[in-house]
Amino acid sequence: MHRVATFEELGHDARHYRRNFTLRYRNNHPLEEGQYPLERLLAGETFDDVTVEISPAADLDLVWVHTVRGMIIAEAGDKPDVMALIIRDETPRFEAEERFERSFNANPAPGLICRLDGHRFIRVNQGFLEMTGFVKEDVIGKSVEAIGLFSNCETGEDALGKLGEGRVIRHREALIPLPGGGDRLVIVAGEPISVVEEPCMLFTFADLDARRKAQNALRQSEERFSKSFRLSPAPAAISRLDDFVFTEANDAFLEISGYGSAEVTGRTAGELHLWEDIAARRLLEQKLRDNTFVRNEPMRMQQKDGGIADCLVSAERVEINDEQCVIWALQDITERRRSEAQLVEAIESVMAETSWFSRSIVDRLATIKHGSTAAATAQLMDLSDREREILGLICDGRSDAEMGEILHLSKNTIRNHIASLYGKIGVNRRAAAVIWARERGFTGGEAAKPRAKPARKK
Repeated sequence: MHRVATFEELGHDARHYRRNFTLRYRNNHPLEEGQYPLERLLAGETFDDVTVEISPAADLDLVWVHTVRGMIIAEAGDKPDVMALIIRDETPRFEAEERFERSFNANPAPGLICRLDGHRFIRVNQGFLEMTGFVKEDVIGKSVEAIGLFSNCETGEDALGKLGEGRVIRHREALIPLPGGGDRLVIVAGEPISVVEEPCMLFTFADLDARRKAQNALRQSEERFSKSFRLSPAPAAISRLDDFVFTEANDAFLEISGYGSAEVTGRTAGELHLWEDIAARRLLEQKLRDNTFVRNEPMRMQQKDGGIADCLVSAERVEINDEQCVIWALQDITERRRSEAQLVEAIESVMAETSWFSRSIVDRLATIKHGSTAAATAQLMDLSDREREILGLICDGRSDAEMGEILHLSKNTIRNHIASLYGKIGVNRRAAAVIWARERGFTGGEAAKPRAKPARKK
């Protein structure tokens, strides 16, 4: 037990034993002369289970642990018949406890240990201190009830009952009061253990506070989205991506469609016959399946009362509550289209009379409407030089024959250029093309001057 091979290495008497071995209490306090268990026994003292650390005097880094008991047996008289020093080598157990102590303190997972007798904490690791903001002195010696470990737990009474019985405490959520105010959401579990042969309870924790904050932020974000969605003056709806069934529609959407909320929710646009052009609707849905954004697509809505509403439709995929959905946003342009149609009709009637008068009228009427300068420039820049020449000649009221003469092109070629131009700017009549150009500040200018004929090849 003393790691020696001969009696001489142990020591012939107490004095030699003290010279050969250095003894310390577990708190690292050295035992002085007269305090060694052997010396106390020789002085007539009896004692139970004194735990000491022992090192050879020549190698203080070598340490083992003994638990020592002193007994005196006297059959008759004052003089003892037998003095017995009973020693147990506790080194393996204390080494195991030391390893546990080091791992407990180094473990980043928060942990606490309390005695079952009195429910007072005897160990706290750095993980728990960092999680809560406590300092060690705030915890050691305090009871489970004083810390409030289960005071804000729905099953707190059950946990305290199991603690009193020394039974396993299964995982449960609890709110730990913090020293600076407020609380922290955790999952706590308890496991009975023995620390220096004393029954204790090891509490381990999982910090859920970040999850709680994320959930609160998500809930607040969803509330803000829900309010802005419902109160938006622009018609909007939400559908599932997989089957395009509407799950929600705001008041503006219900107003323009004429349907009630219960009539829209749970049904698709196809079932409602919402869009006049079925092929265009299917094309939009396919774009969304392919994760392509939809922006300002012109669509005609069939309202519940049989009316028609011209709309610009935008849609985009989003994830709501872990489900892929689509947000639909509409712009009602019915009145604008009606005004444009009336304007075109008025211009066409004037153009039928005389070209010089039509241009004057066109210039006056075009000033009624103003588009965005940035957008107008971008749209005009999309046209080729030839298409801008054609547009300028249309604005000057030139016929196909006159255009061909000015540009030295055949009638068929002129018609092809006009068709290409109409397709790009989204019109199908000359009057509409004139309005489109005037809204963007385009008049044609030099396009009306005849070009020189190209030289013939020899």
